[in-house]
Amino acid sequence: MRAVVLALTVALVACQQINLVPEFAPDKTYVYNYEALLLGGLPQEGLARAGIKLNSKVHLSAINENTFLMKLMDPLIHEYAGIWPKDPFVPATKLTSALAAQLQIPIKFEYANGVVGKVFAPAGVSPTVLNLHRGILNILQLNLKKTQNIYELQEDGAQGVCRTHYVISEDPKANHITVTKSKDLSHCQERIMKDVGLAYTERCAECTERIKSLIETATYNYIMKPASAGVLIAEATVQEVHQFSPFNEIHGAAQMEAKQTLAFVEIEKTPVVPINADYLARGSLQYEFATEILQTPIHLMKISDAPAQIIEVLKHLVENNVDMVHEDAPLKFVQLIQLLRFSTMENIEAIWAQFKDKPAYRRWLLDALPSVGTPVIVKFIKEKFLAGELTLPEFIQALVVALQMVTADLDTIQLTASLAMHEKIAKIPALREVVMLGYGSMIAKHCVAVPTCSAELLGPIHEIAAEATSKNNIPEITLALKVLGNAGHPASLKPIMKLLPGLRTAATSLPLSVQVDAILAMRNIAKKEPKLVQPVALQLVLDRALHPEVRMVACIVLFEAKPSVALVSSLAGALKTETNMHVVSFAYSHIKSLTRITAPDMAAVAGAANVAIKLMSRKLDRLSFRFSRALQWDFYHTPLMVGAAGSAYMINDAATILPRAVVAKTRAYLAGAAADVLEIGLRTEGIQEALLKSPAADESVDRITKIKRTLRALTNWKDLPNNQPLASAYIKLLGQEVAFVKIDKTIIEEAIPLATGPKPRQLLKAALKALQEGIALQYAKPLLAAEVRRILPTAVGVPMELSLYTAAVAAARVNVQATITPPLPEEIETMTLEQLKKTDVQLQAEARPSIALQTFAVMGVNTALIQAAVMARGKIRTITPGKVTARADILKGNYKVEALPVEVPEHIAAMSFETLAVVRNIEEPTAERTVPLVPELAVQNSQTPADYLSSENPDEVPVRAPAPFDKTLCLAVPYIEIKGCVELHSHNAAFIRNAPLFYIIGQHSARATVARAEGPAVERLELEVQVGPRAAERLLKQISLIDEETPEGKAFLLKLREILETEDKNRPVSSESSSSRSSSSSSSSSSMSSSRVTKTATIMEPFRKFHKDRYLAPHGASKKVSSGSSASSFQRIQKQAKFLGNAVPPVFAVIARAVRVDHKLLGYQLAAYFDKPTARVQLVVTSIAENDNQKICMDGALLSKHKVTAKLAWGPECQQYAVTAKAEAGVLGEFPAARLELEWERLPITVTTYAKKLSKHIPMAAFQAGFRLERVMNSEKEIELTAALPNQRSLNVIARIPEMTLSRMAIPLPFAIPINQDGSLSIQIDEDILSWIQKHIKEE
Repeated sequence: MRAVVLALTVALVACQQINLVPEFAPDKTYVYNYEALLLGGLPQEGLARAGIKLNSKVHLSAINENTFLMKLMDPLIHEYAGIWPKDPFVPATKLTSALAAQLQIPIKFEYANGVVGKVFAPAGVSPTVLNLHRGILNILQLNLKKTQNIYELQEDGAQGVCRTHYVISEDPKANHITVTKSKDLSHCQERIMKDVGLAYTERCAECTERIKSLIETATYNYIMKPASAGVLIAEATVQEVHQFSPFNEIHGAAQMEAKQTLAFVEIEKTPVVPINADYLARGSLQYEFATEILQTPIHLMKISDAPAQIIEVLKHLVENNVDMVHEDAPLKFVQLIQLLRFSTMENIEAIWAQFKDKPAYRRWLLDALPSVGTPVIVKFIKEKFLAGELTLPEFIQALVVALQMVTADLDTIQLTASLAMHEKIAKIPALREVVMLGYGSMIAKHCVAVPTCSAELLGPIHEIAAEATSKNNIPEITLALKVLGNAGHPASLKPIMKLLPGLRTAATSLPLSVQVDAILAMRNIAKKEPKLVQPVALQLVLDRALHPEVRMVACIVLFEAKPSVALVSSLAGALKTETNMHVVSFAYSHIKSLTRITAPDMAAVAGAANVAIKLMSRKLDRLSFRFSRALQWDFYHTPLMVGAAGSAYMINDAATILPRAVVAKTRAYLAGAAADVLEIGLRTEGIQEALLKSPAADESVDRITKIKRTLRALTNWKDLPNNQPLASAYIKLLGQEVAFVKIDKTIIEEAIPLATGPKPRQLLKAALKALQEGIALQYAKPLLAAEVRRILPTAVGVPMELSLYTAAVAAARVNVQATITPPLPEEIETMTLEQLKKTDVQLQAEARPSIALQTFAVMGVNTALIQAAVMARGKIRTITPGKVTARADILKGNYKVEALPVEVPEHIAAMSFETLAVVRNIEEPTAERTVPLVPELAVQNSQTPADYLSSENPDEVPVRAPAPFDKTLCLAVPYIEIKGCVELHSHNAAFIRNAPLFYIIGQHSARATVARAEGPAVERLELEVQVGPRAAERLLKQISLIDEETPEGKAFLLKLREILETEDKNRPVSSESSSSRSSSSSSSSSSMSSSRVTKTATIMEPFRKFHKDRYLAPHGASKKVSSGSSASSFQRIQKQAKFLGNAVPPVFAVIARAVRVDHKLLGYQLAAYFDKPTARVQLVVTSIAENDNQKICMDGALLSKHKVTAKLAWGPECQQYAVTAKAEAGVLGEFPAARLELEWERLPITVTTYAKKLSKHIPMAAFQAGFRLERVMNSEKEIELTAALPNQRSLNVIARIPEMTLSRMAIPLPFAIPINQDGSLSIQIDEDILSWIQKHIKEE
């Protein structure tokens, strides 16, 4: 035993004596074989992948103790785009030749104790090539400890400073040391990466706690042999994996895999000699970004002459998007943006000077320039506006987009600040607001990229806020607060707090709107530093001396700051003694809605809300909607990591009927990120304050009186104050306020003359004149809808990119021509209504709108030299031509619209989605290789089912791919002889795994075509409306209804009855017997006995009709006795006149028909009749085709002021199916009530079938809605719904349907129903308001 211990001790001492620092002796050159491989795709074999490979010899030699030279010899670059692993790599000979000189230039680097220091290279070595050298140096980076064999540290590397785990072991038999180094690239102190388009998104850490969308890891294995002064790296292998899925890695993921091998070959005596050039310091081991930031990954262009190439693409876009949009217009638009990114200010100036006077070219340039996102463009837009070369709308549109797209560096922020302070901008308040809001957004973006951003950037805004406060300049204070809110910098909290009420400041004297804006300005700060905002917000909520609106807005900020259980419980406890019911209702509804939130980032808040809600009274559930409310809902699907949330806040006032503020917000979750997509807010602060000074604020009056007084106060808007806004609104996109507007009395006074003065008449005159002369418009609008990128360095030294691009182009050509008879007078304002009635207007319009959209999702290598990636590409293109004529003969009451034949393209809509592996290099940009990710006819391998079953990992066992799915669906539209077809094609990888990602990858397409079907051609489609006494003349077919009392009618009914009986016999018989139904009913009842289902009959008081002249009359109104008796039956009225057309002419007629070349009548006509003595209305729809007696009849009558009945019948002569509806007002017990009855004689089998299926879900739905269910045998052909009002704020509902009765008592209503207990209305039209409206109309 002692011998064993002694041996172990000796071995340990020997191990500790070995110097683990890699040795490169000064007088030797160490030669290694190096291979680097980077492949992207899915991990399953048999699918396509794309990538690159670099082979080379590496020569290392020392200059002095800590400085070394490295040179690549015989480098060779390979490309790969094929089916893995059977397809071979292809040498990129031209690219290798072009880069050979650069690749073989030796570089210098510092190296001491296994750690790489500074890197030096001549200026002729591009950053892309130098990064390849860094990939090799990254292998040499070794932080080896002599005293520890297993340890962890944060190690610097090509990808940043990341968590690294070391394991060192010795193999005495093989006489070598093994070092294993693993890196978790998801946990880095400093991660080298570039994000584009993600500045306004939030990382949802809670969403990725259990499942992740992006996993990154690297493993390094070294075999080292002892040398004289250290160790020799005999072999090093690196394997790095970046795995990404938009859903969840559990459901499959695409991956980028990097492999490196560095194997020792020999030692040479010939040293590596540096070239005769200055070796410049080029940074450290960390990756250096090159032009890949400007390079889009969806195409590779060799930019030799940027201005000429821009002009070429620009001409292509203008010339090929005239009549309809070109299929590849979105891709060309992205190419234009990329070319502009590589252009200098001088290039852009020259192009602008050439095309600024050509409208089509000018529009394309102004749409493309803002999306370029470089500081040059912001400077260009600024200079052109100040020079007067851009109109105000052009400048605002370009600037808003440019400020959101541009990289937010210090120079761009300073440029934006100078623009905001320019005197020309300051003269236009709305424009200055846009620039200032953009300035705040720029700072927010900069602080995302540089978390340690200086608070000095906000110094000018803090000074503006302080100066405006001292001068009581309310608009300037408001603007400064909104800018600070956009920036969201924690350093702004103190200046904001000076404007908050109740915090020992003078802010209480400021207008309420400023106090609210100050609170809202803390929202973006709360996302970064919630602990700073929470106590401030809670203090404001609990301060009863503050205005209720201020407290409720502070409540919004408090919950957005994600308070703890203690804070929420403190709030709940304080609300027990709260006297303001609006604050109580708002906070309670907010807390209660949060209890149902499922989004991971709000899980802690939801838990706190569930605790707090138990401390509050359940009576608060019964508060009506007239009190302030907060509502939140969300949906989050954890397996797919997607979700959406919405919130709405309504702040009411007890004194008035108008809400003080309404805010609505939407939020989205995807792949571990979250963003506030859209928020809209509206405040009526000025109107509220004016109303509070009016009689409408009297708390002692009822709500109806408040409504009348409020309406009267609003009509007297001229008495409202001049010095404050009446209302305001704002809009936020991605958490940033982009625009706001304040409406005051001055704006209203300026707007009224614009609407009622001569300006509208002049515009009408110009429009009518242009229509008579003919209008021809051609317009195209491009849009870069999305550009989201994440660029990450790999161990190889080549960047990989995850990106999403969406671009769309819409184009349309419109021609409009009008013919007006008689011609309009020159002075249109002198035209009278009688003249207008005698005018016949004919309008002919032809339009050809089209849209093309392309989306690209890319994962792979993206450099200026080579691109190798897997790509998902989606395309949508629609073309919808149309040609119509319209005619309006006002005098004759005739209106007609005709749809005329147009030339239709082969496909009116086409959609495609495909996943590809693609590789291309700059030396052969047109010779790209593209391979479908899922090969259609490939047999994945030759394994048998037994092999598959015996496999330990089914994911690695590909199987035979199924055949693609192809189907064509066609539908011919009768009468108009048009056939529409949809061609479907789909081929995916779901045969590998039943997961969402595998259903998506592959090729999918759908194309829609419209063509003429077999049969006579259609000349046009007509829709004609004739109003007045000439309606009967326009009917193309005489309308008549059969009389059952005549011999012909009896014979027809007998024949129809025989047909219906035969149809009944052929109906499928239900296998469910009455006993089984009874059993099912009883089991259902027993299973829900613990709920609100009962078998005992509920005692319902009978519904009693109103007396004909007692109820539902306004107070003070004269009670006239109805001319019609309430006992008059609908059936008796129908018997008096089966068809009203025999006694009265139609009121109007509508004819819809297809005009064919064979002149056959096809279509439908509708005639409407009204019999005033019986208050009866009848509508009859008939087919105008010969020998077609199908009709639809709608018949209704007002039997009394409390009862109306209607009947819908259809089928041959309206005799096959029928439904009767009755609605009446009355009394249920002592409460005013209304009842609706539906009865049917016969219904189509499809209706009854779906009704039976639906009825099975009624019990559960009723239970969830709080209804009481009673199993009774009600009429099988009748539904009855009764609603009663016990008081103006609650409702009793009873529904009787076949086999069951549903009821619910005392349903709370969000607002009061103005019906008294005696059935009379408690509201009447205010005579003063009515007279004001009539007077205003007459004046106009």
